[in-house]
Formats: sequence, C-alpha cells, structure tokens
Amino acid sequence: MSTPSEPKQLLHLVFGGELKELGGTEFKNLGELDIVGIYPDYASAAAAWKSKAQQTVDNALMRYFVVHMHRLLDPETGKEH
Repeated sequence: MSTPSEPKQLLHLVFGGELKELGGTEFKNLGELDIVGIYPDYASAAAAWKSKAQQTVDNALMRYFVVHMHRLLDPETGKEH
C-alpha cells in the first residue's frame, strides 16, 4: 500500500516485436519478443517505448507497445496513467 509520501505504483510493461502484417497485432515469432521492462509509471514506460520505437524505425513491421499492467492487477485504477 502506498503512503502519502510515496505515489501509488501504476505498473506498465513495454514490449515489442515484428508483426506478421502492417496494422495487425499478431507477432511473427513469439520466441523473439523484446521484453523491454516493467516501469513504475506511465511516463517512464512511454520514454522506454519511444526509445525502442526510434531504434527500430527502419523496420515497418517492428512495433512496441505499452501495457497498463496496473489495470489488469487492479481494475479499480480505471484509466489513470
């Protein structure tokens, strides 16, 4: 449980990989997914996502995603970042 001086953890997962087709969300090879990391807030996750996305800009099929893990762990967190 967070204290008044400690913000609530809103965990976010950043991961990516090469997609089967443009505009889709199915990955070509699940064994090659790039798990970038788990971050304590959206701002940290967005910075990691942006960095990885920029590194792979030459591959149109490569995509990175931010998953709001806190929403899966505690649906009551709603749409907070």
